[in-house]
Amino acid sequence: MRIGLDIDNVISNFDDTLTKEYLKHDKELRNTGIINRNARDITHGMFDWTEEEDKEFYYNNIERIARLLKPIKESVHYIKKLKQEGNEIYIISGRENGEYTNAFEITKEWLDKYEIPYDKIILTNADDDHKKTEECIKNNIDIMIEDSVPKCQDLEKNGVNVYMMNTRFNKNIDFKNRVSEWKEIYYKISSKNEEKNIEKVNVILDTDIYNECDDQFALSYLIKSQDRFNIEAITIAPFHHHNSISIPEGTEESYKEVLKICKWLDFDTTDKVFKGATDFIEEGYEETNEAVEKIIEIAHKNTKTYILSIGAITNLGLAIKKDPTIVPKIEVIWLGGHSFLSQNNIETNFKDIQAVRIVFKSKVKLTIIPVKNVSSNLRTSIYELEHFLKGKSELCDYLCRRFYNDGFNGIHERRVIWDISVVAYMINKRWFEIREISCPEIKEDTSYGMTENNHKITIVDYLDVDKIYKDLFEKLGN
Repeated sequence: MRIGLDIDNVISNFDDTLTKEYLKHDKELRNTGIINRNARDITHGMFDWTEEEDKEFYYNNIERIARLLKPIKESVHYIKKLKQEGNEIYIISGRENGEYTNAFEITKEWLDKYEIPYDKIILTNADDDHKKTEECIKNNIDIMIEDSVPKCQDLEKNGVNVYMMNTRFNKNIDFKNRVSEWKEIYYKISSKNEEKNIEKVNVILDTDIYNECDDQFALSYLIKSQDRFNIEAITIAPFHHHNSISIPEGTEESYKEVLKICKWLDFDTTDKVFKGATDFIEEGYEETNEAVEKIIEIAHKNTKTYILSIGAITNLGLAIKKDPTIVPKIEVIWLGGHSFLSQNNIETNFKDIQAVRIVFKSKVKLTIIPVKNVSSNLRTSIYELEHFLKGKSELCDYLCRRFYNDGFNGIHERRVIWDISVVAYMINKRWFEIREISCPEIKEDTSYGMTENNHKITIVDYLDVDKIYKDLFEKLGN
């Protein structure tokens, strides 16, 4: 796991030290002591100082005070234990806001003084409550320990697991995940208790599974990872091969394919599998269907639902168009389009351009895993598949046969199993490198038009092929 740790009031006794220093200086000013113990914080109304007196003392002494800080009881002991158990420790502190002449050196000096282990120091601007969230997402932090109320709220809102360290200034704020001491923190996030404490996430898989052989692997991978997922529904996305079966015929074949895979894996499909659009919005299709209705129903039922889209994004586009109020309640992980190194986005999952435009413009929280230059690296061979999977189960033998000859594309000894990337991303974001960008526009030739001031979306730039396949083979072959 990657564990993010704030410093002040999480590792260090910042409030206690600051209060002592303020009391010492108060005796020099007017010796009235603390006049309001319920103040917002120490520097805002706890003492009867003027704003100028407060700022002058704070900014002239904060570096000296930072060096006086001591670790909170047992923090060093348990951080070392977490590190020894293989966790990565990221120090993420809001000290880069102009208060220190060299915030990094002061922070590093203090951590080294008390032999606190860490893998990386990240300093942000404490005045921007979203900056820590951005760094947690960028660095794939699994759990963040923080004491600031607005920062905890922003982290939680953006899907980052966060524990709020109790302090006298946040104790009256309603927040679900709280911790009071380092022993408690350790037992909540230590490696031996990790599986107990990872909450399942609600997911809908939107798949054109009869299109090629890769969706079968993705669906099997998802079902074999139910320790991480609450699978709410499997919806059938449209696809079309020229001079081949029609979209309605493909929808029917995909539906039967899902049932077959689920039966092999003993996954109960009662009220779980739903047929979707039988044409593209781009072609004028506007009908509702059972997949669209189910997406809307599940979105409203849960606090958060992840839509794992590994086909044309038509069903989601229709759902958002019919009920835009689902947007704040869902997050979309979509395999679609190409990387920005490509000249266009001509590929199967981008076929319904109008659906893509609807999803982009909705401002839904969106992560895109590009096809060319990113998921295209998930190339493997029939020889590798047979080594790890052949003979392990009826399903595994079927996957090997389907890989070798997927029907539409014919016989190939090597292929890309693109769609497992979306499931793997939800299992472990540490296997991926991502960045946030301003949501691009889609030009008439399907290429991206880059923007600067649109809402943010996440793009995957790289994935760790070896780690993804290792996890896939272990789960399918078990």
